[in-house]
Amino acid sequence: MPDILRIGLAGLGTVGSSLVGLIECHGSDLAVRCGVPISVSGVSARDRNRDRGVDLGGLKWFDDPMALARDPGIDVFVELIGGANGIALDSIKAALAAGKHVVTANKALMAEHGLALARQAEDAGVSLNFEAAVAGGIPIIKTLREGLAGNTVSRVYGILNGTCNYILTRMEEDSASFAECLTAAQELGYAEADPTFDIEGHDAAHKLALLTAIAFGTTVDANSIYVEGISSITLADIEAADELGYRIKLLGVASRTESGIEQRVHPTMVPKSSAIARIDGVTNAVAVEADFVGQLVLSGPGAGGDATASSVISDIADIARGDRVGTFGRPVSKLEPYRRAGIRLHEGGYYIRLSVFDRPGAFAAIAKRMADHNISLESIVQRHRAPRLSAPGGSVPEAPQPVILITYETTEDAIREALADILRDGHIAGAPQMIRIEQLS
Repeated sequence: MPDILRIGLAGLGTVGSSLVGLIECHGSDLAVRCGVPISVSGVSARDRNRDRGVDLGGLKWFDDPMALARDPGIDVFVELIGGANGIALDSIKAALAAGKHVVTANKALMAEHGLALARQAEDAGVSLNFEAAVAGGIPIIKTLREGLAGNTVSRVYGILNGTCNYILTRMEEDSASFAECLTAAQELGYAEADPTFDIEGHDAAHKLALLTAIAFGTTVDANSIYVEGISSITLADIEAADELGYRIKLLGVASRTESGIEQRVHPTMVPKSSAIARIDGVTNAVAVEADFVGQLVLSGPGAGGDATASSVISDIADIARGDRVGTFGRPVSKLEPYRRAGIRLHEGGYYIRLSVFDRPGAFAAIAKRMADHNISLESIVQRHRAPRLSAPGGSVPEAPQPVILITYETTEDAIREALADILRDGHIAGAPQMIRIEQLS
């Protein structure tokens, strides 16, 4: 073991600056806990003159992250640059080729290139750790990879994106529209100027793909995840969920089935009594269901400099102590090929909101389409019926009325085919809204 563990840090944004501050603040305790002092020896960032609120004096500065990655004066390369490709990927490859351990918080990079990089790390005999890439300060990677090593996991699900959870929470608490709450999230720095990656579910999908690989021992396959964001959620859906005893959350769900592994990210109605329903604001939460421990639920800050830096330092501490496990919990050669699950019954049914034209036979036609696809309806609710006002000449317009259908368990294909038929029949205005109902404890 070296006398000191020397860190090369590429990226001095919020997380990188917090990491430097954490090591300065807790350096003595870290040395005792890890058996060796941990020190930042070199850094790389685009702007040398920016005030980051931490003392960078005396540190070796590299304009090129690749040079830092190869520098013989470091033992661990910490990549906090971001981006799935480009300099972030090239610098990690360079560090591994130079025999350096690597720690990254880059979920997009790990979802796309994690398997190849893990194989390179194995060949080099070094660690590739990424605790901070999923759920910020929540130690979910270690929980799945190490804490639950003696369990068979059946399902992993959770709130994996704080931006979406904040927006949905504000919509409910303030009776505000999606657009208003998105603007508030941007003003507070919770959402980017272009929020697409977050609100359309792609960020959560990358994180889910990594959790799936560790939980089920499969290769990473982010392209097989069904992804749906929250931009279609309206205040009417929020209010209906509340009346029905649910809250709407963007969930990432991965389940083991007889036909393979199911992965999906989408808005979900969850019972108010469930643990996941009580997670508000930018907080993240991950639930794991396994054979020997039952259910575990971990919640905490899913982003932010200090929380994410806490996860980065936990990975560095493992390296300092000489604790080395497979990047995905087992050697890459032992990961099973990802096998996508076939269509199955969705446990909990579906919520469907339609704007139905007020005309004779419309409801009967909709019910028939559901029956044609073997979909049983638990309830039909007509909400806030609009008054029928006479038009000039005495005619009565066919004003669309909001109607909510709650189905019993059925398949995704059956629901989508039935809704496509209903749309073609012309009895509804606009596209149907469909939200899965998940029965969680």
